[in-house]
Amino acid sequence: MDFAKNSFRIFENTTREYHRYDDVDAKVENPYEAGTIEHTLFAKNWIDAVQWHLEDIIRDPEIDPVEALALKRRIDKSNQDRTDMVEELDTYFREKYKDVAVDSDATINTESPAWALDRLSILALKIYHMQAEVDRTDASEEHLAKCRGKLAVLLEQRGDLTTAIDQLLDDIAAGKKYMKVYRQMKMYNDPATNPVLYGNKQ
Repeated sequence: MDFAKNSFRIFENTTREYHRYDDVDAKVENPYEAGTIEHTLFAKNWIDAVQWHLEDIIRDPEIDPVEALALKRRIDKSNQDRTDMVEELDTYFREKYKDVAVDSDATINTESPAWALDRLSILALKIYHMQAEVDRTDASEEHLAKCRGKLAVLLEQRGDLTTAIDQLLDDIAAGKKYMKVYRQMKMYNDPATNPVLYGNKQ
């Protein structure tokens, strides 16, 4: 199976598409048919790309504190959207493999396929931005050399991670591995579980 390799291509293309605008408020039409896994993967990486740049913006030492607070809340919402998207992906896999006969000695992975894909989406962004550093003409040779070394590691990680994800999916399809979907249950966004939001009333 080449699902992870195909997913990385979508992540890579989405990252490039984001940088055509390079604007955290840009609106883009998802090129994939609604309801398809490709549509979800595109949307996932777009969220990640926007959040990547929000994290850059909020670290501006000259940022207005009021603006920074608004950005922090936007990042919190983005994190929740990202988590929801990962769970949507895991629901897809659970449905896809629901009829697989699981071996009696099957084992569970440390993370679900979707959370591994989450790391792959972020990796596409890391590679894009590290390549941009390598291509700078205003940086010192020392900086460029460090970035070339880091880029080589990221590219190696891409190969390892795509292979590992595809192997995991093959093992799930063969009944050698099984998966569970754990809802993340983020507490800080929930007024029922964040003491600051519910007032810590006894």
